[in-house]
Amino acid sequence: MGIFAAVLFVSSLISPLFPASFPVPTPVIGLVLLYVLLATRIVKLRNVEKFGDFMISLIAFLFVPSGIQLAANLDILKAEGVQIVLVTLIATIILLVVVAYTTALFIRIAKKVFHMNTDVNN
Repeated sequence: MGIFAAVLFVSSLISPLFPASFPVPTPVIGLVLLYVLLATRIVKLRNVEKFGDFMISLIAFLFVPSGIQLAANLDILKAEGVQIVLVTLIATIILLVVVAYTTALFIRIAKKVFHMNTDVNN
């Protein structure tokens, strides 16, 4: 949990550095930072896996307020539902492609620059 707290603290220091026209939420910076730390093996997966699994187990509970808010605004969903679904699908596809290429880039950098073994089982 300490690693997550430290990453979130550093993220909260980085977040105000972005211009007001391009605000980046602290948790998003934290996710990117944690990903970079894991991809470069500065932080080992075994050090964050247990707490990460615990947080993932809470994810359904954390989305309850969003579901209630969505049910309260069904008229908006009725009017703009198709557009919302299309934007969500397109954004998800773009996200998956960007994550895949970013991961491939980090693996390539780790192999060529740092001469690291990138096997998952290490």
